Amino acid sequence: MSRFSEPQDPDFRALNTSLGFDRRLWPHDIAQSRAHAVMLASCEIISAAERDELLRGLDTVADELAAESFGFAPEDEDIHGAIERRLTELVGPVGGKLHTARSRNDQVATDVVLFVREAAGAGRESIDELLNVLLVRAEEHLDWPMPGYTHLQRAQPVYLAHHLLAYFWMLLRDRRRFEHVLDACSILPLGAGALAGVNFATDRQLLARELGFAAPSPNSIDAVSNRDFALDYLAAASTCATHLSRLGAELVLWSTSEFGFCELADAWTSGSSIMPQKKNPDAAELLRAKAPRVVAHHAALQGVLHGLPLTYNKDLQEDKEHLFDTADTLAACLAAARGMLVSVSFDRDRLAAAAADEMIAAVDVADLLVGTGLPFRAAHGVVAALVRRALDSGRSLSELSDEELTQQCEALDPRAFRQLLESESWLESKRSEGGTARVRVQEQLTAARVAVAAA
Repeated sequence: MSRFSEPQDPDFRALNTSLGFDRRLWPHDIAQSRAHAVMLASCEIISAAERDELLRGLDTVADELAAESFGFAPEDEDIHGAIERRLTELVGPVGGKLHTARSRNDQVATDVVLFVREAAGAGRESIDELLNVLLVRAEEHLDWPMPGYTHLQRAQPVYLAHHLLAYFWMLLRDRRRFEHVLDACSILPLGAGALAGVNFATDRQLLARELGFAAPSPNSIDAVSNRDFALDYLAAASTCATHLSRLGAELVLWSTSEFGFCELADAWTSGSSIMPQKKNPDAAELLRAKAPRVVAHHAALQGVLHGLPLTYNKDLQEDKEHLFDTADTLAACLAAARGMLVSVSFDRDRLAAAAADEMIAAVDVADLLVGTGLPFRAAHGVVAALVRRALDSGRSLSELSDEELTQQCEALDPRAFRQLLESESWLESKRSEGGTARVRVQEQLTAARVAVAAA
């Protein structure tokens, strides 16, 4: 018997069904169903024999799903209903007892939090791999000078190791964000029922232990309506994908003929359908493009939850596709970033030549004048005038005569000026903590190794 007098409209059924995407939750649904069966028997709500029958049937269902031999039926609306239907076919009426003291609301919430916990853990592991790659590549290029940029204009020289380590610290923060997600996934929704709890003396602490949660949720209303953990995951993934997009953008730029700082391995590039000479950095370009996709999923779920009354509403079905696509996209991006960084080759001569541009020593010249007692703003003006004179005459800074230097500022010692323009001094003068002087980069590498070991 049904409360409804007519079947669902086919168009509504197409809109309502989630089986097309939520079937990937099956391992989590099976896991929580096993735990639920164990708990029901422990509390004597079902018998031990019934528990064993349910567990046997769930094992068979899991085997069929894993082997992709599971027969989905036209009436299966979602993976939860499909599993329960097949379980009942296998074990008979006892299959209907599995849903005792459980609602679809707390069942779905539990499946989703289990999925997010798994995805966050996978993200953390992939970041760990990438952090180690960045450490190795930074150590290999400890003393390779390159220009640093602001506004994509050459600004000041740095060591390549220093630049690569900037991504290390970004990703370490991403790792910590996923740690926060795992903490947010430590509270168990199962046992909350539809919204008010259940009419049985269940043991939610046992369920939490069986499924690896720190504790059951303290409020049944919050348990079934909470998707904060999903938002936290999407937020962490968004920031991580954005960091990877910046890495991708630099690999695209650096691998151009105009820059020539690096060459990506063939395995991470593509050819052209018409131009045989082309080697396109498609993987790096896709790192740029995937980030807004992930960010959009985060914004979309915020929109789903915005203004949503408690407790469960069908709107919450829209959490899954955003989560699933984000998890898949981020995993692919992290793998691509690792693959490219492992195999990319840098051109030391090209990097060094760009870093030897005397114009990027301008701030060092200003600091030299500050050392004579000149205010920085006045020193800035002196050096700007020298730069203008060199540019207007088609010369480098070192080609300016002693007379021109002292004419611009009597405090400027031509000998000290020319010594300063030796490129190595520009790098080694940045001795402040966190700077690019080699001793500071070595300190940073040590700190990075300690951070990885402690993670």
